[in-house]
Amino acid sequence: MHELYPAIDPYLAEHIDVGEGHQVYVEQCGNPAGEPVVFLHGGPGSGCNPVHRRFFDPSHYRIILLDQRGCGRSRPLGSTEHNDIESLAGDLETIRTRLAIARWQVFAGSWGATLAVFYARRYPEAVASMVLRGVFLARSEDLAWFFGDSGAARFFPDAYEQFVADISAPTVAGVIDAYHRHIHGADTGVALHWAVRWVTWADRLVTWTWGETDSAEPQDEQRLLAKTRIETHYALNRYFVDASPLLDDIDSLAEMRIVIVHGRRDLVCPVEGAWALHRRLPASRLNIVPNAGHLQIEPAMIDALVQETDRLRA
Repeated sequence: MHELYPAIDPYLAEHIDVGEGHQVYVEQCGNPAGEPVVFLHGGPGSGCNPVHRRFFDPSHYRIILLDQRGCGRSRPLGSTEHNDIESLAGDLETIRTRLAIARWQVFAGSWGATLAVFYARRYPEAVASMVLRGVFLARSEDLAWFFGDSGAARFFPDAYEQFVADISAPTVAGVIDAYHRHIHGADTGVALHWAVRWVTWADRLVTWTWGETDSAEPQDEQRLLAKTRIETHYALNRYFVDASPLLDDIDSLAEMRIVIVHGRRDLVCPVEGAWALHRRLPASRLNIVPNAGHLQIEPAMIDALVQETDRLRA
């Protein structure tokens, strides 16, 4: 089994002004003269953490981590102004240019994989290769799976019932609208209550492979609200890909080195999405991990991902 590389600290951390009132937190680790790889976190709304540095051989890679607009250590925290997938892709280009990188490997998971595919379509000349984990395609069926009553809800009807409680029209659109309205409302107490319910449902699906666990309410209320405000903002706007679905116009990626790693037991993003992307990109390699779910820190997923980053070393 491949394990994470040892813990390392950044040799440089900074905030890069990307315009429109946003400053994106960027850190670099590993070999300053090495092959550049950029890590795109999920969410949207979460951010990077020290574990994310450890999927890459630090003697080989120049490891770049960033917190997307409004996320983690980026400023202003939780801002949804000028915050959409086009802007995030533009931020990646701003950062790549600022760091004087010609091409980089993109390593991305979940929502990060959505952003990675979108970015690679826009700027194929900037991407040397991609590792995509737990692919989320932001299609209508993906939203129906997560928010509707006929997808993941059929595995956890008790948790889903709590998730949609007090929503008068629990359709996919109705659920998203209710959470967005309450979490973005002026009453902080109400917003926190709905934010906790939002992450409780997500955690139930994310951690199901660990057995029955109780989701503890996050302690940092400011960061909880920031995270869920961004997540509901993107969900309400269908992740800003409705006008240009991810599986359309990807001919430019046909010859790119792309590895798709997906857990067979993933209940957040079912493996069918990874299969659909692979079918559109036959030259890609699909690695379905039999005993893994959605989390990248599950042992089987760590093994698969570290193996892939080692294999892609130029």
